[in-house]
Amino acid sequence: MSYLVLARKWRPQTFSDLTGQEHVSQTLQNAIDSGRIAHAFLFTGARGVGKTSSARILAKALTCEQGMSPEPCNVCSACTEITAGTAVDVLEIDGASNTGVDDIRELRENVKYLPSRLRYKIFIIDEVHMLSTSAFNALLKTLEEPPPHVKFIFATTEPHKVPITILSRCQRFDFRRIPLGKVVGRLRHIVDQEGITISDEALTMVARKGDGSMRDSLSVLDQVLAFCGDQVRDEEVVSLLGVVDRRLLLDATAAVFGRDTRAALGIVARVDEFGYNMRQFCGELIDHLRNMLIIKAVGDASDLVDLSEAELAVLRQQVDSVPLDDLQRHLAVLLRADGELAHASFPRLILEMALVKMATLAPAVPVDELLEQLKKIEEGGAGGVADARAQWRPAPQAQHAPSAPVSSNRPAGRQAEETPPAPVRRREEAKPAAEPRRTGDEWADFVALVRGEKPRLGSMLEQGSPLAVSAARLEIGFPEGSFALASLRDNDSREALKGLACRFFKGEPELVFRTIAPGTDEAPPNLLEKKRVENERRQSDLNQVAISHPAVTEALDVFGGTVADVVSLERKE
Repeated sequence: MSYLVLARKWRPQTFSDLTGQEHVSQTLQNAIDSGRIAHAFLFTGARGVGKTSSARILAKALTCEQGMSPEPCNVCSACTEITAGTAVDVLEIDGASNTGVDDIRELRENVKYLPSRLRYKIFIIDEVHMLSTSAFNALLKTLEEPPPHVKFIFATTEPHKVPITILSRCQRFDFRRIPLGKVVGRLRHIVDQEGITISDEALTMVARKGDGSMRDSLSVLDQVLAFCGDQVRDEEVVSLLGVVDRRLLLDATAAVFGRDTRAALGIVARVDEFGYNMRQFCGELIDHLRNMLIIKAVGDASDLVDLSEAELAVLRQQVDSVPLDDLQRHLAVLLRADGELAHASFPRLILEMALVKMATLAPAVPVDELLEQLKKIEEGGAGGVADARAQWRPAPQAQHAPSAPVSSNRPAGRQAEETPPAPVRRREEAKPAAEPRRTGDEWADFVALVRGEKPRLGSMLEQGSPLAVSAARLEIGFPEGSFALASLRDNDSREALKGLACRFFKGEPELVFRTIAPGTDEAPPNLLEKKRVENERRQSDLNQVAISHPAVTEALDVFGGTVADVVSLERKE
């Protein structure tokens, strides 16, 4: 005797056997009880969820020799013939093979005749969406007003391809994907009846591979039994189906939540060692984190996730201490990695980078908590942030005060360049230049004069070290190969600088340029180096003032942070 696969052997024979379609079976049973039986039914839904089985059960309930009842007896000749597919008055037509208008014309001719021995003549058309437009049009009149002894039952996986004129003439029943828990329960009943030893974890893997289809799940179970026999081990199921072991997913999330990068990289190494596809593992991990996010968000998520009670308990325990925001950020990282894996030449590297990034993500601080902490700072007795800003901001000058004098490092000539001259200044250009302002540092004052008169020469002098500064000798040192030294030795530059030196020192100093070795006592610091040292000292003082301010200290204590940079309010504005 040939072997009968489980999907056929355990096909539902009564409405109570239908798994996961209680809304359909209850409606059909009530219609039979009340006698409100339509002449045409349309069963829609995914593959393997019970559409054709429901059509046969409905046909048996309508034609049972014990009388029409919500449940067929399955022992009379009418029920047994329909179960075996040999009933002459129940015609099962494959819509994919009989798509033409001639097939429908033949059906219309057959409709006229009374049933041979059953109560009704029933036409079951599977994959009805495959009929041609002409065939649908030929069926319209018969479908709208069929003889009282005829019932039509259509089944399809793509109802959107059925013309609206057909849909409006049928009672439509949408079959749902079967939840994972119900598939596992049905598989457990079957394996117990078959005398097979298999764990609930293995059945869950089989059901998950079926993706909501009972027929697909039974086909996978047949494959597992052919490989393992009557004693099925979990490791054999994992190896046969090529699914990712749930323990790997749990270990991966545990490493991420524990911020253990070594363990996270070890998970990728194990995935590679087992031969799993990196993108498949990433997809499984995305689904795993999605389940955790739903559990965290709604609490009781048994109707929203395809997980067994044991798996739900494990996930609830693992996700208990993980913030919802962190789960969302982890999912975003994985989704981006999944897109990159589709075209990556180094998929392992992409997955490793994603897991390391997830394990090192900085904890997210809720906005409400930040606002509360800021409120505490503002209400604190140390003056608050506003007082700190007021203390650091320089006091504004009075509107009637005269303009500030030019500082030693900002000569009058420089100020003249930045302030647009009034028209009257043009008439004063012929007057002798004003006496340069003296600060006591002859070299700095001389460079300030040169910058005011000849900015290019002044910027070059700032790079030189003053070796001798007097009315008799002006000696300036530059590093060997300096561009400024070569430029100042030019005749025009030398003559211009000579004239300015005579004017400043009120004499005729000897102008000497020479090279010096940097980093020696022979080379005193130039003006640029002095400015840099002064700026560093000023910034150090500013940092010290900022860090020691009570408001800043309190903010650092509340947020647990560190000062990254201090910017002067004058410079910022």
